[in-house]
Parts: sequence; structure tokens; C-alpha cells
Amino acid sequence: VQLVESGGGLVQPGGSLRLSCAASGFTFSTYTMSWRRQAPGKERELVATITSNGGTTNYADSVKGRFTISRDNAKKTVYLQMNSLKPEDTAVYYCTTMTSVGRRWGQGTQVTVSS
Repeated sequence: VQLVESGGGLVQPGGSLRLSCAASGFTFSTYTMSWRRQAPGKERELVATITSNGGTTNYADSVKGRFTISRDNAKKTVYLQMNSLKPEDTAVYYCTTMTSVGRRWGQGTQVTVSS
């Protein structure tokens, strides 16, 4: 199982970023995928989840209406579109899924929201 995130960076408050997570080594289209984040000094928290066929999504209250999770099963990729970014969104963002051998994580991508 390999998950590789990309798309992070430095953005001003109110700006947008699109994160991508490329998956390999497992049957991507059958797994629920999630994005989680960890800010300095804080616990890792769930940001958004999408079911295997993309039919159901869930979001943390803190990002509802601003973030959108989506997936392309043909490309084995899950996305996180982040709009109206706030300084409190600054964190390392991880792509993750629960497999038969435990939860698997990508290496993370840094998102910094600052003027």
C-alpha cells in the first residue's frame, strides 16, 4: 500500500489549494478514503471522508462549506479542494485508509495559511 500526497504549500488567508493523493498497491476503488491533518502541538484530526464509490462524504464541522473531498477511481486518486483557507487550517495533511492489515498513511503534505 502506498499513498503519496501532493499539492500543499503556502497560501494567503482566503486562498485555495487542491491536494491530491495517488494510491497504489491495493484495490483503491473498494476502499473508503480520508484526509486527516495535524497542526503543531495538536492531535491528528479527521478532515473529510469519502466512500468507495464517492457516493457519501463527511466533513469536520470546521471545514464544512469550504473543503470538498472527491475521488477518481480510474486514476486511483483522492482529492481535497480547500477554499476560503484560514490560518487555523495550517497543518500537515495526510491521506489515509484502513486496510486489512491496519491503517495506512501517506507521508503528508504541508499546508501553511499565512499573510
